[in-house]
Amino acid sequence: MMRAALVLALLASPAAAQSFTDSDAGVLRWLDKLTGETADIELMRGQAAVSGRLTIRLDACRYPTDNPTSDAEAHLTITETDIAAPVFDGWMIASSPGLSALDHPRYDVWVLRCATPEPPPKAEVEPDPNADPATSPDDGQ
Repeated sequence: MMRAALVLALLASPAAAQSFTDSDAGVLRWLDKLTGETADIELMRGQAAVSGRLTIRLDACRYPTDNPTSDAEAHLTITETDIAAPVFDGWMIASSPGLSALDHPRYDVWVLRCATPEPPPKAEVEPDPNADPATSPDDGQ
């Protein structure tokens, strides 16, 4: 009974209510633990890349709507050459790569970030055509 109350309290917490925005792309990092080779891989949603003996497909990428530069989450499907079943199929969280990690003796893959929209450019202030040129801030005084 207490356990059910605790679960309900956790589900009602603000962390459970956080909203996410889907991204069209994500950036992953791949490591070959045997050779030390690393590569950053940028994938569009649905796209796959081959790194070593792994084929890594980005199924989805999302980030917190209220803070796009914070914690990205990506759903990945990772297969290995000559093995029928995926060696990983699930969500990875950028800030906690060990929480849901690829369990492979040779390779590591983790999420770095999702592609986020570019911030709007800063608007340039146009000079007021009616301003008195004697008091203009561009006159060097």
